[in-house]
Amino acid sequence: MPTIPSYPGVYVEELPSSVRAIQTVTTSVTAFVGHTRRGPLDEPVRITSFADFERRFGGLSARSAVGHAVHQFFGNGGTVAVVVRVAKAGSGKAACVTLESTEGRSASPALAVHAKEPGAWGNGLRVQVDYDTAHCDDTFNLRVFDAHGEAREVFTDISADPSDSRYAETVVGGGSRLIRVEVLGDDRPDPSGTVSKPFGHDLPDLAVDLTVKIGDVEREFTLYDRDLDGDPPDSVACLAHLLERKLRALPDAPGRHSFAGAEVAAFGRRLQVVAGSTDPGDVVRFVGECANDLGLEASVNPPVFPLQDGEDGEPPGPRDLIGSEARSTGIQALRDVDDVNLLVLPELAGYASTEDIVTVVSAAHRLCQERRIFLLVDAPGSWTSVDAARAGIADFEPVRGSYAGLYFPHIQLTDPLTGRLRSFPPSGALAGVIARTDSERGVWKAPAGTEARLAGVHSLTVRLTDRDNGLLNPLGINCLRTFPVVGPLVWGARTLEGTDARDSEWAYVPVRRLALYVEESLRRGLQWVVFEPNDEQLWQQIRLNASGFLNNLFRQGAFKGSTPREAYFVKCDKDTTTAEDIANGLVNVVLGIAPVKPAEFVVVKIQQLAGQFDL
Repeated sequence: MPTIPSYPGVYVEELPSSVRAIQTVTTSVTAFVGHTRRGPLDEPVRITSFADFERRFGGLSARSAVGHAVHQFFGNGGTVAVVVRVAKAGSGKAACVTLESTEGRSASPALAVHAKEPGAWGNGLRVQVDYDTAHCDDTFNLRVFDAHGEAREVFTDISADPSDSRYAETVVGGGSRLIRVEVLGDDRPDPSGTVSKPFGHDLPDLAVDLTVKIGDVEREFTLYDRDLDGDPPDSVACLAHLLERKLRALPDAPGRHSFAGAEVAAFGRRLQVVAGSTDPGDVVRFVGECANDLGLEASVNPPVFPLQDGEDGEPPGPRDLIGSEARSTGIQALRDVDDVNLLVLPELAGYASTEDIVTVVSAAHRLCQERRIFLLVDAPGSWTSVDAARAGIADFEPVRGSYAGLYFPHIQLTDPLTGRLRSFPPSGALAGVIARTDSERGVWKAPAGTEARLAGVHSLTVRLTDRDNGLLNPLGINCLRTFPVVGPLVWGARTLEGTDARDSEWAYVPVRRLALYVEESLRRGLQWVVFEPNDEQLWQQIRLNASGFLNNLFRQGAFKGSTPREAYFVKCDKDTTTAEDIANGLVNVVLGIAPVKPAEFVVVKIQQLAGQFDL
């Protein structure tokens, strides 16, 4: 606040700085688009490890090139990825089960439980219903088990009433990562397991012999023995504890847990008996006259209800990968995602038609131009030799652009699923190498050279020589090479526009990526300019902020030149922003940078001395 002088002396006043630091953006967040075992369709999901990918998308699959690409990405130094699952249109089906209710006069559908995402993975899910709630007359609990019988999610006190704050569709839909539910009627679904009739106020004679059958195993026991059990149960809850203890004491079948893990719960004046397994065949049945007298079999259901009929979607075709901008499907789903810097489409290499590959690359390149993303293109799988690559690169003439780079050949490494050596498209591993290079050296360093080693790669499908490299490099094909000691590595850093014939200023991958990095950082860092008074004071602040950002990059080695004047310039004044521009609400900022180009060709000259010289 301004100082108000009231006595002779020196006053100190702190003034706010007019400098707004421009924050740098990410450089190596990689988007993977294609087929996975599971996961939400056409929805970008951010992950930070391969364990995340396993949880959300089901891990590796022989039919999913994306899973292996993500695995290689994190194995080579990648840290953050965005995965978009895409399936062939019309294929795939979510597993489901319909639970019925007998609370009304007749059985009727009550609740449909669907796997949250399409795929056969949902066939391993099981759900269990019980009425052990605070409001046992109106609500129910829903438990979700995985294929291994482990409880994954629990939803308590949910209701079939849409006006209830614990409405099942709302609670499960907002909290579950595995299922979604659809309420089909007014009544809650029948509970799992075996449910008794309501007991009266006074419990019947419990000193009876019962026969229980779980699955194929039948056992007999005495429900209540005064000498062994002490005082008789005086409530339904105490009866539940007694029956559970008796069931768990019975001998189990070898390797089973049906009796030992049995659970008995009391809700209201009724009992619910559930076998201690998630095998739908382990139905609890009480047989015999005594069981009928106690009313232990009013309702008999399996311990869990299995979801069924889930089907995996087919791998996407070209149209599926391109997707629809209006519906945000395929690669178009990335339009609403911030901080995506690299795009990988590993399934393209497996397409038989080069025309299909070029069609998808063309659409992806347009997206990359609009969103400031760099596309990593795998060489087609049909390129099995240098001659095939030289002939095939002509098909990519329509998509020659600086926002993409093509890499050849494919890599060979051990398949984690089979333990055998097989070939893979290199884009996933390349994205990891780029992320590692950005972290260690900076986005201006070419992701190639002896530091760009491909971790985990055993060999390459085509072994290239210096002569082969000399034939492919001028065509804009980045080569992967194997050298003694260091092994397989990246040995090229050109964009698809970087052919010798085109002589483009955007010939090199690090130059293009550095420009994208600077553009996006300045675009975000200058948002505060909008609606500010368009005068010399604003222009000065813009120059100060932009120059500070570029100077920091210069000190890190991003630009060539020995002084800032040689490395960059920022111009924002009355020459760039005229009176007409001001009237139209425009501020024009002109920046120039001198990026460091990679040393592609290192020439060492050796001269032999003809005589002895005095130094």
